[in-house]
Amino acid sequence: MCDVFAGQDPHRYALTTRRLRINGQSTSIRLENAFWDILDQIAAHDGLSTPAFISQLHSEVLSLRGEPENFTSLLRTACIVFIASGVRPGAVAAVAE
Repeated sequence: MCDVFAGQDPHRYALTTRRLRINGQSTSIRLENAFWDILDQIAAHDGLSTPAFISQLHSEVLSLRGEPENFTSLLRTACIVFIASGVRPGAVAAVAE
């Protein structure tokens, strides 16, 4: 079983930093490539660029809960929610509500 996880392409868990603007503020976010791939899928599903999706998500979190303590963790768990909603990795499909 661990071969499934241990044998994955190291590029998937390599970290990549992207510079972007979140609600007008320049920042950088560092995530594993696998998470960037999923965020790109979510953004495409919503008809947005990835920076626009992340900015929109940040705005919505601010409205609901205030400034998140760890926005990068929020992004990772958003990816998990997206996948758990029935979207297969590598495929852009409608998320079940």
